[in-house]
Amino acid sequence: MTFAQRRPAALVASALVAFLVLAAQPVAAEPDTPLPAAFDHAATRYDVPRDLLAALAYAETHLDDHGGEPSTMGGYGMMHLVSNPTAHTLEQAAQLTGLPVDKLRTDTGANVLGGAAVLRAHADGLGLDEAARKDIGRWYQAVAKYGNASSPETARLYADAVYELLGTGFTARGVTVTPQVVTADRGPYAEVPDLSAVAAPGAEYPSASWVAARSSNYTVANRPASRKIDRVVIHVTQGSYAGAISWFQNPGAKVSAHYVIKSSNGAITQMVRHKDVAWHAGNRDYNHRSIGIEHEGFVNNASWFTDAMYRASAALTRHLCDEYGIPKDRKHIIAHKEVPGATHTDPGPHWNWTTYMKYVTGGSSTKPWSTTTDNTTAGRFTAGADWRVSTYSDQRLGPDYRFAVPASTADPARYKMKVPSTGRYRVEVRYPAHPGYNSSAPYIVVASGGDKTVYVDQRSGGGVWRSLGTFSLKAGTYDVVGVGRQTSGTGYIIADAVRISRP
Repeated sequence: MTFAQRRPAALVASALVAFLVLAAQPVAAEPDTPLPAAFDHAATRYDVPRDLLAALAYAETHLDDHGGEPSTMGGYGMMHLVSNPTAHTLEQAAQLTGLPVDKLRTDTGANVLGGAAVLRAHADGLGLDEAARKDIGRWYQAVAKYGNASSPETARLYADAVYELLGTGFTARGVTVTPQVVTADRGPYAEVPDLSAVAAPGAEYPSASWVAARSSNYTVANRPASRKIDRVVIHVTQGSYAGAISWFQNPGAKVSAHYVIKSSNGAITQMVRHKDVAWHAGNRDYNHRSIGIEHEGFVNNASWFTDAMYRASAALTRHLCDEYGIPKDRKHIIAHKEVPGATHTDPGPHWNWTTYMKYVTGGSSTKPWSTTTDNTTAGRFTAGADWRVSTYSDQRLGPDYRFAVPASTADPARYKMKVPSTGRYRVEVRYPAHPGYNSSAPYIVVASGGDKTVYVDQRSGGGVWRSLGTFSLKAGTYDVVGVGRQTSGTGYIIADAVRISRP
């Protein structure tokens, strides 16, 4: 797919040349610069929104530089500057900043500067002027390009993950991004299929999306008729969810897996059919006899291994074991590092095999618990007269859902739920998506430490449960979540369903 430029080519080219002349001046980056200051400095130097720069880094690496070691895709540092046969943002960063490649690989301050320079170069290439650069939403296409995606669909998946972090906010390694109203200007990407939406036709696991890996990265076969499937191999991507999907679509990768699972919410994408042989184990025999599952994250950072990921992956593994008669034990559900001749260490020391196998076998002492309130749940949902009823979208949960226009007051639609005991709970929401729905709908969680607001782009990601995060909730029956109307986001605000669960 070809996207049309919005500015004359000569104007964009002249702006880019001017930027390159300025940016190529060598920059001193102190290796011991505190991380928040490093983001502030890079954002100021290259006129990039600081929160956007931090969100991009968090989406890529959770602000972990991995000691200068590359990701599977050849990306370095917390900004994931890539050097592989098809992408060279590391070398581009060196040209833009005047810093040596080795420093960009290993020095955090330099790496953040390099990421900012590359992102700004993409913005200049798209013709963003000084006024446009002050609007975080206008950077969407530049972020999509930063991900080096193999397809427009994966580029959108990558950029949406970054903008989702702006709506939820996060704190890591002293860097804080507060939840904020942002209307992402997707431009031509608005017409690209949303891979985070409802499960796509073609997936063999009911709740998975389907994105085909490049045919040069796996072997067409006829399993289990040609070869019995008797193993499930557990991997960690050493990169982001969108990055792994894109890499398996890259003709230069020569690797693939049957499934990829997202850290934050357990979303699953299938990329190779069960009958075919994915190239994941590094051992021909094990490739032919197994199904490979990749998990978003890095082996040396435990923050990636969420309860949502464990539960989603375990449910998938249980399904595969039942379908192919694979025993649910550690002899048949194995780590990549346990494959004979393996040179990889994943899933690494932070992967909790005890928890995972309990989820697979159903033997967990902590039984899964959740409760759902829909807008039609009797006695559990309240909304004012301005919240009207709609049956327009079939992505809804239940017979209908509510919608309202933005207003100067909150006027929230409220979801009453029974919290069994004080503790930490995952809060998820579901809504139908539509281009005319709100770009930044405020969800208010009544947490024990004070109300928390998370902003959700309801133009995408419809028809599935979407995590707002994990919150401390007090015991009792009360209005746990509200959907407010006070936002500068555009479009109808939707109130459909809320689910809370105990990790």
